[in-house]
Amino acid sequence: MPRTLRGRLIAGLLVLLLLTFAAVGVAVAVSLQTFLVARLDQQLTDTGGRYAASLEHSGRTGRPRSDTRAQAPGTFGARLLHGTVTQAGVVDGDADDDAVAAGSASPDTDDLVRLTPADQQRLAALPVGGPAGTVHLAGLGDYRVRAVAGEDGDVLVTGLPMSQVSGTEHQVLVLELTVFAVAGAAAGLAAAFWVRVSLRPLDRIADTAERVGALPLARGEVELSERVPDADPTTETGRVGLALNRMLGHVADALAQRHAVEDRLRSFAADAGHELRTPLAAVRGHAELALRHPGPVQEPVRHSLERIEAESRRMGTIVEDLLLLARLDAGRPLARGEVDLTRLALDGTADARAAAPGHHWRLDLPTEPVLVSGDEDRLRQVVSNLLGNAHRHTPAGSTVTLRLAEGTLTVSDDGPGVPPELVPLVFERFVRADQSRTRSTGGTGLGLAIVHAVVTAHGGTVTLTSPQAGGTTVTVTLP
Repeated sequence: MPRTLRGRLIAGLLVLLLLTFAAVGVAVAVSLQTFLVARLDQQLTDTGGRYAASLEHSGRTGRPRSDTRAQAPGTFGARLLHGTVTQAGVVDGDADDDAVAAGSASPDTDDLVRLTPADQQRLAALPVGGPAGTVHLAGLGDYRVRAVAGEDGDVLVTGLPMSQVSGTEHQVLVLELTVFAVAGAAAGLAAAFWVRVSLRPLDRIADTAERVGALPLARGEVELSERVPDADPTTETGRVGLALNRMLGHVADALAQRHAVEDRLRSFAADAGHELRTPLAAVRGHAELALRHPGPVQEPVRHSLERIEAESRRMGTIVEDLLLLARLDAGRPLARGEVDLTRLALDGTADARAAAPGHHWRLDLPTEPVLVSGDEDRLRQVVSNLLGNAHRHTPAGSTVTLRLAEGTLTVSDDGPGVPPELVPLVFERFVRADQSRTRSTGGTGLGLAIVHAVVTAHGGTVTLTSPQAGGTTVTVTLP
């Protein structure tokens, strides 16, 4: 069974057509057989028992033969006396048949046939003077026969071969099959063309849906102008097209509203970042100035000033991260130049080893430098964030490995891993793998979000895998 709607419709039409052809063929065959058998019966009635009568009187002389005439080749005749066949023959159409018909000769011996006991029983069972019936004679085939009473108390049986009927039926069958095959092929082509034309509006709907499905609707400003053309409300497909157009209109409105909200959020983040940067710098500066005061400072005051400085530095980092994300969301172009990823990997690993000496840091670098085109500062931040995440979320003594290949940077660790339910969300903003840790010991949840934004801005991809057995691997692929 075809899987497409077009194929099913064409197949259904062809099946119905074939069933119609079969019904017509059966009706014609039955009607033709009935007609031909009736004509044979009429011929038997018109012929009477002439050929059988010639067999009955074949041994007598001087009897007039004016009531007999030549029979069609294949005509069967038999004489039965007291239920026993005394003589049987079949007209073979040779020259002696005319002589027999003229009365100048007796039936030739080559016209006579021998019947089996079963054949004789079937002939003896025929009703005398009754309707014609069909019998099978061994060596002769099927015959339509009729029995009449003879002049001497015998029974005369005359038959015509059914081969005439079967031959005509065979010719008609061949003709029907030929006509039906040609008609079926023509109807199949016409059905395919008609179904294709009828389903053209549905094809337009499918094409519109495919074009909409290919649009990047996940983020950013989307101009959803695709609509189904020529949607006729008086047809089923037209109503589907109108419904799809209305749905696309609602989707376009929702996307426009979402984009407006995103713009406002980006503007808010950028404005808040700019507004917070100055007071944070002032707070940090005053804290540093107070710590450098030459006079004596009480220990609780000094501790408070140190905490103020540390938290202001941390808040400054968050503000810078938010500003970076806002710039990337706004689609601002990055700097472009040749960047040596090998150098970034060496520097980043050295910094991480100094920040977390309790971890085991490993490098797997190719013999030749790996060069890509991009923004060196932003890519350096990607390496730093990945290595920083690895040492923050793994216990001391864990091994962190940085592998570098052509266009691919991989950071893997043998730590506890990421919960499976968080793996699809790790690149979202403010998502943290360990929800139980405190803000003082954990990150802000922006590290991997920045990695994803920077890599995407470079036209690359980033993925994270964390099997249940433990360990985490982050793979960055750059063009």
